[in-house]
Amino acid sequence: MCGIVGLYLKNPKLQPKLGEMFKPMIIEMTNRGPDSAGVAIYRNPVKKNQTKFSLAHDDASYNWKTVDTGIEKALKCDATIKQIGNHCILVTTAKEDAVVAWLKKHHPGVRVVGSGHTIEIFKETGLPENVYSKFDLSKAKGTHIIGHTRMATESAVTTAGSHPFATGADLCLVHNGSLSNHNRLRENLKREGMEFQTENDTEVAAAYMTWKLRNGSTLKGALEDGLKDLDGFYTFLVGTADGFAVVRDPIACKHAVMAETDDWVAMATEYRAIAHLPGADDAKIWEPEPTTIYTWGGNV
Repeated sequence: MCGIVGLYLKNPKLQPKLGEMFKPMIIEMTNRGPDSAGVAIYRNPVKKNQTKFSLAHDDASYNWKTVDTGIEKALKCDATIKQIGNHCILVTTAKEDAVVAWLKKHHPGVRVVGSGHTIEIFKETGLPENVYSKFDLSKAKGTHIIGHTRMATESAVTTAGSHPFATGADLCLVHNGSLSNHNRLRENLKREGMEFQTENDTEVAAAYMTWKLRNGSTLKGALEDGLKDLDGFYTFLVGTADGFAVVRDPIACKHAVMAETDDWVAMATEYRAIAHLPGADDAKIWEPEPTTIYTWGGNV
Protein backbone atom coordinates (compact mmCIF):
# COMPACT_ATOMS: atom_id res chain seq x y z
CA MET A 1 0.00 0.00 0.00
CA CYS A 2 1.73 3.20 1.26
CA GLY A 3 1.57 6.68 -0.24
CA ILE A 4 4.34 8.88 -1.55
CA VAL A 5 4.22 12.60 -2.33
CA GLY A 6 6.73 15.20 -3.47
CA LEU A 7 6.74 18.91 -4.27
CA TYR A 8 9.50 20.87 -5.98
CA LEU A 9 9.06 24.64 -6.20
CA LYS A 10 10.23 26.19 -9.45
CA ASN A 11 9.06 29.66 -8.35
CA PRO A 12 11.24 30.96 -5.45
CA LYS A 13 8.40 33.23 -4.31
CA LEU A 14 6.50 30.15 -3.15
CA GLN A 15 9.27 28.86 -0.88
CA PRO A 16 7.83 30.48 2.29
CA LYS A 17 4.65 28.44 1.68
CA LEU A 18 6.28 25.05 1.09
CA GLY A 19 5.03 23.40 4.29
CA GLU A 20 1.57 24.92 3.94
CA MET A 21 1.24 23.69 0.35
CA PHE A 22 2.48 20.20 1.20
CA LYS A 23 0.26 19.53 4.22
CA PRO A 24 -2.92 18.54 2.31
CA MET A 25 -0.82 16.42 -0.03
CA ILE A 26 0.45 14.12 2.71
CA ILE A 27 -2.86 14.08 4.60
CA GLU A 28 -4.62 12.83 1.46
CA MET A 29 -2.42 9.73 1.61
CA THR A 30 -3.60 8.79 5.13
CA ASN A 31 -5.76 5.85 4.03
CA ARG A 32 -2.79 4.44 2.12
CA GLY A 33 -0.50 4.69 5.15
CA PRO A 34 -2.02 5.31 8.60
CA ASP A 35 0.76 3.64 10.60
CA SER A 36 3.50 6.25 10.31
CA ALA A 37 4.64 9.18 8.21
CA GLY A 38 7.72 11.20 7.45
CA VAL A 39 9.06 14.04 5.37
CA ALA A 40 12.40 15.29 4.10
CA ILE A 41 12.64 19.06 3.74
CA TYR A 42 15.39 20.83 1.84
CA ARG A 43 16.04 24.20 3.48
CA ASN A 44 18.54 26.39 5.34
CA PRO A 45 21.77 25.19 3.69
CA VAL A 46 24.76 25.25 6.03
CA LYS A 47 28.28 26.44 5.23
CA LYS A 48 30.66 24.29 3.19
CA ASN A 49 32.70 23.36 6.27
CA GLN A 50 29.58 22.26 8.18
CA THR A 51 27.36 19.19 8.13
CA LYS A 52 23.72 19.15 9.16
CA PHE A 53 22.44 15.99 10.89
CA SER A 54 18.84 14.99 11.52
CA LEU A 55 18.82 13.01 14.77
CA ALA A 56 16.00 11.20 16.59
CA HIS A 57 15.46 9.51 19.94
CA ASP A 58 12.48 7.51 21.24
CA ASP A 59 12.50 9.48 24.51
CA ALA A 60 10.73 12.81 23.97
CA SER A 61 12.47 14.24 27.08
CA TYR A 62 15.96 13.28 25.95
CA ASN A 63 18.62 15.80 26.97
CA TRP A 64 19.96 16.86 23.57
CA LYS A 65 22.23 19.48 25.13
CA THR A 66 24.63 16.73 26.15
CA VAL A 67 25.11 15.90 22.47
CA ASP A 68 26.34 19.24 21.14
CA THR A 69 28.47 20.01 24.20
CA GLY A 70 29.96 16.52 24.09
CA ILE A 71 30.78 16.77 20.39
CA GLU A 72 32.38 20.18 20.82
CA LYS A 73 34.60 18.90 23.63
CA ALA A 74 35.50 15.51 22.15
CA LEU A 75 35.94 16.51 18.50
CA LYS A 76 37.26 20.07 19.03
CA CYS A 77 34.67 21.68 16.79
CA ASP A 78 31.66 23.96 16.72
CA ALA A 79 28.25 22.36 17.24
CA THR A 80 24.71 23.68 17.69
CA ILE A 81 21.45 21.82 18.23
CA LYS A 82 17.81 22.74 17.66
CA GLN A 83 15.28 20.36 19.17
CA ILE A 84 12.04 19.74 17.24
CA GLY A 85 9.78 17.21 18.96
CA ASN A 86 11.77 14.04 19.65
CA HIS A 87 14.12 14.97 16.79
CA CYS A 88 16.86 17.54 16.60
CA ILE A 89 18.95 19.26 13.95
CA LEU A 90 22.67 19.21 14.71
CA VAL A 91 24.98 21.52 12.76
CA THR A 92 28.69 20.98 13.28
CA THR A 93 32.09 21.55 11.73
CA ALA A 94 33.22 18.06 12.77
CA LYS A 95 33.76 15.36 10.15
CA GLU A 96 30.64 13.33 9.41
CA ASP A 97 32.15 9.91 10.13
CA ALA A 98 33.65 11.17 13.41
CA VAL A 99 30.26 12.44 14.59
CA VAL A 100 28.54 9.14 13.71
CA ALA A 101 31.21 7.12 15.54
CA TRP A 102 31.03 9.38 18.61
CA LEU A 103 27.23 9.13 18.75
CA LYS A 104 27.36 5.34 18.54
CA LYS A 105 29.75 5.18 21.47
CA HIS A 106 28.30 7.82 23.77
CA HIS A 107 24.62 8.08 22.72
CA PRO A 108 23.62 4.67 21.32
CA GLY A 109 19.93 5.51 21.57
CA VAL A 110 20.29 8.39 19.11
CA ARG A 111 19.50 7.57 15.49
CA VAL A 112 21.03 9.47 12.58
CA VAL A 113 18.11 9.77 10.15
CA GLY A 114 19.73 12.12 7.64
CA SER A 115 22.80 14.21 6.91
CA GLY A 116 24.15 16.66 4.37
CA HIS A 117 24.07 20.40 3.86
CA THR A 118 20.37 21.11 3.30
CA ILE A 119 18.26 18.06 4.20
CA GLU A 120 16.17 17.77 7.36
CA ILE A 121 14.16 14.59 8.04
CA PHE A 122 11.29 14.14 10.48
CA LYS A 123 9.39 10.86 10.84
CA GLU A 124 7.27 9.18 13.48
CA THR A 125 4.56 6.60 14.05
CA GLY A 126 0.96 7.80 13.96
CA LEU A 127 -1.44 9.40 11.51
CA PRO A 128 0.18 11.68 8.91
CA GLU A 129 -1.69 14.78 10.10
CA ASN A 130 -0.54 14.21 13.69
CA VAL A 131 3.06 13.61 12.63
CA TYR A 132 3.02 16.75 10.48
CA SER A 133 1.65 18.82 13.36
CA LYS A 134 4.09 17.34 15.88
CA PHE A 135 7.04 18.80 14.00
CA ASP A 136 5.23 22.07 13.12
CA LEU A 137 5.84 21.45 9.43
CA SER A 138 3.02 23.66 8.15
CA LYS A 139 5.32 26.65 8.73
CA ALA A 140 8.28 25.08 6.91
CA LYS A 141 10.03 27.17 4.28
CA GLY A 142 12.24 25.59 1.64
CA THR A 143 12.84 24.59 -1.94
CA HIS A 144 11.38 21.08 -2.06
CA ILE A 145 9.96 18.33 0.11
CA ILE A 146 9.15 14.65 -0.19
CA GLY A 147 7.00 12.54 2.09
CA HIS A 148 5.66 9.07 2.77
CA THR A 149 2.73 7.51 4.59
CA ARG A 150 3.30 3.89 5.57
CA MET A 151 1.13 0.83 5.93
CA ALA A 152 3.52 -1.69 7.43
CA THR A 153 2.76 -5.04 5.79
CA GLU A 154 6.14 -6.74 6.15
CA SER A 155 7.69 -5.36 9.35
CA ALA A 156 6.87 -3.74 12.68
CA VAL A 157 5.43 -0.24 13.00
CA THR A 158 8.37 1.78 14.32
CA THR A 159 9.81 5.25 13.89
CA ALA A 160 13.07 3.78 12.61
CA GLY A 161 11.18 1.79 9.98
CA SER A 162 9.30 4.84 8.73
CA HIS A 163 10.24 6.61 5.52
CA PRO A 164 12.09 8.62 4.23
CA PHE A 165 15.34 6.72 4.42
CA ALA A 166 18.62 8.56 4.03
CA THR A 167 22.24 7.44 4.16
CA GLY A 168 24.10 10.72 3.73
CA ALA A 169 25.01 13.17 0.96
CA ASP A 170 21.66 15.03 1.18
CA LEU A 171 19.98 12.06 -0.47
CA CYS A 172 16.77 10.46 0.71
CA LEU A 173 14.31 8.03 -0.81
CA VAL A 174 10.67 7.04 -0.40
CA HIS A 175 9.34 3.87 -1.96
CA ASN A 176 6.05 2.23 -2.81
CA GLY A 177 6.51 -1.45 -3.65
CA SER A 178 8.85 -4.26 -2.73
CA LEU A 179 12.39 -5.34 -3.62
CA SER A 180 13.11 -9.06 -3.94
CA ASN A 181 16.93 -8.94 -3.78
CA HIS A 182 17.45 -6.45 -0.94
CA ASN A 183 19.03 -8.95 1.47
CA ARG A 184 21.80 -9.90 -0.93
CA LEU A 185 22.31 -6.29 -1.97
CA ARG A 186 22.49 -5.20 1.69
CA GLU A 187 25.37 -7.61 2.29
CA ASN A 188 27.19 -6.35 -0.81
CA LEU A 189 26.77 -2.74 0.31
CA LYS A 190 28.03 -3.55 3.82
CA ARG A 191 31.25 -4.72 2.23
CA GLU A 192 31.43 -1.31 0.54
CA GLY A 193 31.22 0.42 3.92
CA MET A 194 27.50 1.23 4.00
CA GLU A 195 25.68 0.82 7.33
CA PHE A 196 22.04 -0.01 8.06
CA GLN A 197 19.67 0.62 10.97
CA THR A 198 16.70 -1.52 9.87
CA GLU A 199 15.74 -4.54 7.77
CA ASN A 200 13.58 -2.37 5.50
CA ASP A 201 14.20 -2.84 1.77
CA THR A 202 13.80 0.90 1.18
CA GLU A 203 16.85 1.61 3.31
CA VAL A 204 18.82 -0.69 1.01
CA ALA A 205 17.65 1.25 -2.04
CA ALA A 206 18.66 4.54 -0.39
CA ALA A 207 22.08 3.15 0.52
CA TYR A 208 22.56 1.91 -3.03
CA MET A 209 21.87 5.38 -4.42
CA THR A 210 24.20 7.06 -1.90
CA TRP A 211 26.95 4.54 -2.67
CA LYS A 212 26.60 5.31 -6.36
CA LEU A 213 26.77 9.07 -5.78
CA ARG A 214 29.82 8.73 -3.54
CA ASN A 215 31.54 6.85 -6.34
CA GLY A 216 31.02 9.68 -8.80
CA SER A 217 27.69 8.84 -10.39
CA THR A 218 24.99 11.40 -11.06
CA LEU A 219 21.56 10.70 -9.59
CA LYS A 220 20.23 9.90 -13.05
CA GLY A 221 23.11 7.50 -13.59
CA ALA A 222 22.46 5.83 -10.24
CA LEU A 223 18.80 5.35 -11.09
CA GLU A 224 19.69 3.92 -14.49
CA ASP A 225 22.01 1.39 -12.83
CA GLY A 226 19.31 0.67 -10.27
CA LEU A 227 16.96 -0.49 -13.01
CA LYS A 228 19.44 -3.32 -13.59
CA ASP A 229 20.55 -3.97 -10.00
CA LEU A 230 17.31 -3.55 -8.01
CA ASP A 231 14.91 -6.40 -8.61
CA GLY A 232 11.25 -6.01 -7.71
CA PHE A 233 8.31 -3.71 -8.32
CA TYR A 234 8.56 -0.11 -7.17
CA THR A 235 8.01 3.59 -7.58
CA PHE A 236 10.91 5.61 -6.20
CA LEU A 237 10.88 9.30 -5.33
CA VAL A 238 14.42 10.44 -4.57
CA GLY A 239 15.39 13.81 -3.10
CA THR A 240 18.77 15.51 -3.45
CA ALA A 241 20.13 18.87 -2.36
CA ASP A 242 19.15 20.41 -5.69
CA GLY A 243 16.00 18.62 -6.76
CA PHE A 244 14.26 15.30 -7.03
CA ALA A 245 13.75 12.36 -9.35
CA VAL A 246 11.05 9.77 -10.03
CA VAL A 247 11.40 6.30 -11.55
CA ARG A 248 9.20 3.21 -11.85
CA ASP A 249 10.25 -0.37 -12.48
CA PRO A 250 9.65 -2.07 -15.89
CA ILE A 251 6.25 -3.44 -14.85
CA ALA A 252 5.09 -0.17 -13.21
CA CYS A 253 2.23 -1.73 -11.27
CA LYS A 254 2.46 0.74 -8.36
CA HIS A 255 0.35 3.86 -8.73
CA ALA A 256 1.99 7.18 -9.62
CA VAL A 257 0.94 10.48 -11.15
CA MET A 258 2.86 13.68 -11.90
CA ALA A 259 1.84 17.27 -12.54
CA GLU A 260 3.76 20.38 -13.56
CA THR A 261 3.10 24.10 -13.89
CA ASP A 262 5.39 27.08 -14.33
CA ASP A 263 5.53 27.33 -10.51
CA TRP A 264 5.97 23.74 -9.31
CA VAL A 265 6.38 20.05 -10.03
CA ALA A 266 4.47 17.50 -7.94
CA MET A 267 4.41 13.72 -7.71
CA ALA A 268 1.97 11.56 -5.78
CA THR A 269 0.60 8.06 -5.57
CA GLU A 270 -2.83 9.43 -6.42
CA TYR A 271 -3.95 12.66 -8.11
CA ARG A 272 -6.17 13.73 -5.19
CA ALA A 273 -2.98 14.60 -3.30
CA ILE A 274 -2.02 17.05 -6.04
CA ALA A 275 -5.48 18.56 -6.62
CA HIS A 276 -5.10 20.97 -3.67
CA LEU A 277 -2.13 22.80 -5.19
CA PRO A 278 -2.68 26.27 -6.69
CA GLY A 279 -2.98 25.98 -10.45
CA ALA A 280 -3.53 22.22 -10.41
CA ASP A 281 -6.54 22.54 -12.72
CA ASP A 282 -4.29 23.94 -15.46
CA ALA A 283 -1.26 21.73 -14.82
CA LYS A 284 0.23 19.26 -17.25
CA ILE A 285 -0.70 15.89 -15.77
CA TRP A 286 0.67 12.48 -16.74
CA GLU A 287 1.46 8.99 -15.52
CA PRO A 288 5.23 8.38 -15.43
CA GLU A 289 6.30 5.74 -17.92
CA PRO A 290 8.02 2.50 -16.85
CA THR A 291 11.86 2.70 -16.62
CA THR A 292 11.78 6.40 -17.52
CA ILE A 293 13.73 8.68 -15.20
CA TYR A 294 12.19 12.09 -14.52
CA THR A 295 14.40 14.70 -12.87
CA TRP A 296 14.11 18.32 -11.78
CA GLY A 297 16.67 20.69 -10.35
CA GLY A 298 20.42 20.96 -10.81
CA ASN A 299 23.12 18.30 -10.53
CA VAL A 300 20.81 15.32 -11.03
